[in-house]
Amino acid sequence: MAEADLHRRRFVFALAFAPTLAMAQGAKEGFKPKVGQAGKDVIWVPTPDRSVERMLQMAQVGPKDFVVDLGSGDGRTVIAAAKKFRARSLGIEFNPDMVALSRQNAETEGVADTAKFVQGDIFASDFSSATVVTMYLLDDLNLRLRPKLLEMKPGTRIASHEFNMGDWEPDDTSHIEDSTTYFWVVPAKVGGDWKLGVDIGADEDAVLKLSQKFQKVEGTFVARSSQLGLRDVSLRGDAMRFSLVDHRGVLREFSGRVRGGVISGSVKTGGKPVGQFRARRVSGG
Repeated sequence: MAEADLHRRRFVFALAFAPTLAMAQGAKEGFKPKVGQAGKDVIWVPTPDRSVERMLQMAQVGPKDFVVDLGSGDGRTVIAAAKKFRARSLGIEFNPDMVALSRQNAETEGVADTAKFVQGDIFASDFSSATVVTMYLLDDLNLRLRPKLLEMKPGTRIASHEFNMGDWEPDDTSHIEDSTTYFWVVPAKVGGDWKLGVDIGADEDAVLKLSQKFQKVEGTFVARSSQLGLRDVSLRGDAMRFSLVDHRGVLREFSGRVRGGVISGSVKTGGKPVGQFRARRVSGG
């Protein structure tokens, strides 16, 4: 049996016995968390320290970031973000005892000013201002969160320990010993038709027709009766690139940023800048 599968089975096994462990937990005074204790949506199994660090590395966390950990448990991810990566961080945890413990841990580690914790339901909480979101939940919980994550600002970074996002393929995956970590960048919404205001050899303004599935984008360039394919289409957050061979047979490379209903940036031919472009959304989105 693969180590990752064994890890997942242990997690599910602990879930089955969560009610018994929770009943045995006892009084709040002198609270100590137990692996497998019940929570609102998931049992508590601590994320290994090496996986905590890897999630934060994959997200390239730094001092300018605001990291939010969903289901923050004993606070280790939030504390690591503040202590090792100097980021402002917040943990959202349903269990008030775990919240209290996390605050104590942050005090002990000397990061109570930048590592904060709140008691709350991750599905009812507003974490839209985060630049990085981390989690160790379950597949079905990730899928329930997915629509909310996809509505976050393009470029927001998401890292998950062990569990993925279904058919939203990760941008990066790491395997360290028996641990798997997934990483995504929230993509801008570009599906639809865009009027392309640039002279690329067409007789009139052209339209980009783009289809999108998460960060995967395909498209065509349409002008009058011509339909030209787009090459090397790439979308990472709000950064978009594509190229096409125009009506003169010239390869044009476009690189720009998506800002709501506008994509704007520069055009190159032969690797040299030749001008700017601007595409305005006319349908879709």
